[in-house]
Amino acid sequence: MTMTIDWHAVITGVGTGVTVSILYFAGLALSVRLALRLTRPIYVLLPSAALRIGLLLSAGWLVTDGGTLGWAFAGYALAFFLVRFIATLMARLPRVKEAGCN
Repeated sequence: MTMTIDWHAVITGVGTGVTVSILYFAGLALSVRLALRLTRPIYVLLPSAALRIGLLLSAGWLVTDGGTLGWAFAGYALAFFLVRFIATLMARLPRVKEAGCN
């Protein structure tokens, strides 16, 4: 039995996955920065999480055409974990203070 890879589906999944994942983690960074300035961060973090998760799941549903198996799903998941890995590496980098700021 030979397995054939649908490269068009993989590339579509990866492209969509990278785009949506970047938006997901950019939204996470923005909401955490905003939440750290507030006395009640739950009012920012909860809606942000719901919106980001909804976006991620909706895009995944659309790119896989409603199915959980397939090459598009594999590409989408691979892209998410790749962007997640890069985002965590970037979050661990030391911050450089801007000139003139205390």
